[in-house]
Amino acid sequence: MSINQTKQKYRTHDYSKFISGKDYVFELLNCGLEGRMTGIGQGIQPFDYIILRCGSELLRYQVVDIDYYADPPDMWMASLKKI
Repeated sequence: MSINQTKQKYRTHDYSKFISGKDYVFELLNCGLEGRMTGIGQGIQPFDYIILRCGSELLRYQVVDIDYYADPPDMWMASLKKI
């Protein structure tokens, strides 16, 4: 991790009120310790956090990497790790 990354404050993006399978797609990997997510929203960057709902439980993941689609420009696919 570079010095710039440690000084930067990472944002949290709350997807807990969105509906899985409709508003976003999340695939559990490695027994839930990792995941792959496709969603819509701008400004999500590596090292940011995403909050998801699983039943009544809130889960926090950190963005490992993210790629935005060309069309629509706010659609993305990201690799996540559970925090």
